Amino acid sequence: MSNTTRPRRRLRHRLMVAFGGFALFVAALYGFYVVLFVYVVEDRFFHGLLQQEAQAQLAHHAAHGEWTRPQLHFIAVHADPATLPDGLGTWLAEEPSRREFPGNDGRHYHLQALQPAAPAAPAWLVAEVSQQLAVRPMRSGILQWLGVSSLAVLALALALGAWLARRMTAPLSRLAALVDEATPSRLPAGFSDAFPDDEVGTLARGLERLIARIDDFVAREREFSRDASHELRTPLAVIRSACERLAARDGLDVESRLQLEHVRQSAHQLEQTVATLLALAREEHSAEAASDVAVLPLLERVIVDQAPLLDGRAVEVRLDVATNTRAHLPATVLHIVLSNLVGNAFAHTRDGEVVIDVDGEWLRIANPGDGIAAAAFQPFAKGEASAGFGLGLAIVRRLGERHGIALRFDTDGEGTVARLALTAQPSPRPNENNSANGCLRRSISARTSPAPIIE
Repeated sequence: MSNTTRPRRRLRHRLMVAFGGFALFVAALYGFYVVLFVYVVEDRFFHGLLQQEAQAQLAHHAAHGEWTRPQLHFIAVHADPATLPDGLGTWLAEEPSRREFPGNDGRHYHLQALQPAAPAAPAWLVAEVSQQLAVRPMRSGILQWLGVSSLAVLALALALGAWLARRMTAPLSRLAALVDEATPSRLPAGFSDAFPDDEVGTLARGLERLIARIDDFVAREREFSRDASHELRTPLAVIRSACERLAARDGLDVESRLQLEHVRQSAHQLEQTVATLLALAREEHSAEAASDVAVLPLLERVIVDQAPLLDGRAVEVRLDVATNTRAHLPATVLHIVLSNLVGNAFAHTRDGEVVIDVDGEWLRIANPGDGIAAAAFQPFAKGEASAGFGLGLAIVRRLGERHGIALRFDTDGEGTVARLALTAQPSPRPNENNSANGCLRRSISARTSPAPIIE
């Protein structure tokens, strides 16, 4: 069933987010380098001024043995670090390689060491540049300009990303909508020519070939189900008709009539089984609705039908089910499930006792013998004691999933307890992972000492 809600354009949004994120990253990186550049240029300018002044001071000191007044009014010479303003002497003692310091009241200093020829003592050039700073007054303006330009770049990137994403994802969106609206009865065909010759077109052509094969497969399965239904039901109807004609004759003894009735009931049950299995092969559910079914008579019939599986072994069957026990399930489905569960218990019991009783809302079928492996629920998986084709538990699993029948298998390696809920539960949706096998639940408990399986 196709989704009625509009699909989210997640791929388009991801492309737009990628474009926007890249634009923001580039804008932030560009802004960082702009701010770094202007600060580096300003520092280089002051450093160049101090270098020129230092050369002039050293030349004057070499000629006259003393320092002269600097040419720029904001530069001063300090022969003693203790005379440095705003406690710069203390900072310089802690960080002797540092040449730029903040001062009090917004002042800012650049320092340059003066190292004359020995034995003259070193001195310091100090430039108080708070009035000469060019970047600090422009900082808010620079940041505003960078912010506005970043927003403009982001808007442009989002617009470009939206256009490019729409252009790139439009064919993919059309293909996704086409596949989403497809149903088994209405498969699209001949759509790949409408897509460009790129990766999306390659995907469309591959899907078209796959859908064509699926359509052929569905047609073959539909024809097989129709033919199998006719070819299986026709001889069963002949068998039932022959049984009814034979039963109408006089002179049949009691045992013959019992056997004839058994054949008639088996043919009728086989018709129902064929109908149920064919319904499982179709996508739609079986038309048979749940009803109140008397469990005890059905169990007695199933035990008689499955008794040949015991094959003369020393096995006792204890049936402890009240006469008023009823199950709210489709009768044919319940008969198939019980036949497989009881038959599985009989086939895997070498000796001992098979107990069939009721535990609350569950019907229990307990038997000693080998436990059930996880692979036993797969088609054609057989145990050593199985004489069939390995489809019994696989059919039980599928029926449980289709009709909401809760099944549980507990095994400890020494025996198995199969539990069947007597009331159908809501069937799980295809995307719900209620258990490993839909309504079928299975637990394996490892015990250090043997514990009784039959309570």
